[in-house]
Amino acid sequence: MTIATKEQLTAFVTETVRTTPVTDIHTHLFAESFGDLLLWGVDELLTYHYLIAETFRFRPDLSYDAFWQLSKQEQADLIWRTLFIDHSPYSEACRGVVTVLNRLGFDLSKRDLEEYRAYFRSVSASDYIDRILKLANVKTVVMTNDPFDAYERGKWESGASQDPRFLAALRIDPLLNLWDSSWSKLKEQGYEVSADLSGGTLAEIRRFLKDWIARMNPLYMAVSLPNDFAYPEDSARVRIIDECIVPVAREAGIPFAMMIGVKRKVNPSLKDAGDSVGKSDIGAVERIVSKYQDVKFLVTMLSRENQHELAVTARKNRNLLVFGCWWFLNNPSLIEEITRMRLELLGGSVIPQHSDCRILDQLLYKWDHSRAIIGKVLCDKYGDLFDAGWRLEEEEIRRDIEDLLGGVFWKFLGKPDPAA
Repeated sequence: MTIATKEQLTAFVTETVRTTPVTDIHTHLFAESFGDLLLWGVDELLTYHYLIAETFRFRPDLSYDAFWQLSKQEQADLIWRTLFIDHSPYSEACRGVVTVLNRLGFDLSKRDLEEYRAYFRSVSASDYIDRILKLANVKTVVMTNDPFDAYERGKWESGASQDPRFLAALRIDPLLNLWDSSWSKLKEQGYEVSADLSGGTLAEIRRFLKDWIARMNPLYMAVSLPNDFAYPEDSARVRIIDECIVPVAREAGIPFAMMIGVKRKVNPSLKDAGDSVGKSDIGAVERIVSKYQDVKFLVTMLSRENQHELAVTARKNRNLLVFGCWWFLNNPSLIEEITRMRLELLGGSVIPQHSDCRILDQLLYKWDHSRAIIGKVLCDKYGDLFDAGWRLEEEEIRRDIEDLLGGVFWKFLGKPDPAA
C-alpha cells in the first residue's frame, strides 16, 4: 500500500517502530540459568551506578565509605529519597526508573517504594523475564560473557541450560587490557602461557579463544578499550589482537567488537560509578579495519566528539558496522543528534541503538525512549523523501525498520535471525 499523505507517513512510521521486535545486540543481561548474574527488581534499578554517582552530587555530607557500608536496600532507600523525593527525577537515568515503574503498572502518585518491592518479592525470575521481554518487545538479547569470571565460568562448564532468547558474546577485556595479571588465570585453566608472550603463548591464547567459542557459540568477540587505545603499537594488546583475535575471528567467521573511549576509575571512591570518557584516535580504527578487510568489525565509541569520524570511517570500510549510543551517549539529545547524522551518512547500514542494560528491567526504558527518538528521526527522513516526490510503500518502510532494529546485524553476521 502506497502512503498518500505525510500524516499517514508519520503515523505508520511511528507505529511500526513501536511494534517491531528488537534484537538487542549488546547487553550485560543474563539468562536465569546464570543465577546471581541475572539482576532485576527495583533495588537493583535504584543502585545502578548511574544513580549512585548522581546521589553523591546532591549529598556532599555523605562519605563514600558510609555509603558502601549500607546494605543494598539501604542504598536504594537513600537514592530514592535523594533523587526521587527530595528532587525531581528528570535526569535520563532517573526518568528511566520512572518509566519502568510506570510500564509495570505501579501507582507513581504514591511514591511508595515498599509497595513496589512487594511486587518483586511475589514474582519469579522466570515469569519476570517473560514479562519484561514482552513489554519491551525485545525478542533476543546478546549477553556479555566473561570466561575470566570464575562464577560465570562455572556456569558454562556445568552446562547450564540456555534460554534461546539470550545469546552469547565472548568478552575478552582481561586478555587485552590486563595481560600482566590475566595470563596467570589462563595458566590456571590449563593453558601454557607466559607473561612475556614467549614460546607457545600466542598459540595457547588462540586455543583458549577457540575452546570458548566452541563452548559459548558467541555471535562476536568483544572488548572495551581505553580512550588512548593505539594501533599499531609495540604492546601485548596489539600483538594479541594481530596474532590471536584477528585470526580466530577470521577462522570462526565472527566479528571483533571494539567499544572504545573509556577512562577507568577517574574517581576510585565511586567504584563502578567512577569511570569516565575520553576522545579517542579514529586512526586506530581506520588502520585496523582497513588492514584486515576480510574480518568483520563492530565498533562503537564513547565520546560524542568521535561520532562523525566513526561514521565517515564506516562509509569507507564495508567490514565495519557502527552500533549504538553507548553509556554516556545514552541521553535523548545525543541519541537524536547521532542517529540523524548516521542515517544521513550511512543510510540504513547502521545499528542505531543497543541497550547496554545491566538490569533486566532497564530494557523497558532503554527501548521505549530510544524507539521514540528513532521514530522521530525516521519520520523526518521519510518526510524529506516525500517532499522530494518519492512515494513510499508500507512494506518498504516496514523492511527498513526491521533492518534497523536487528536485520542489519544478522545480515552483517551472515546468519539468519533465530527469532524470525
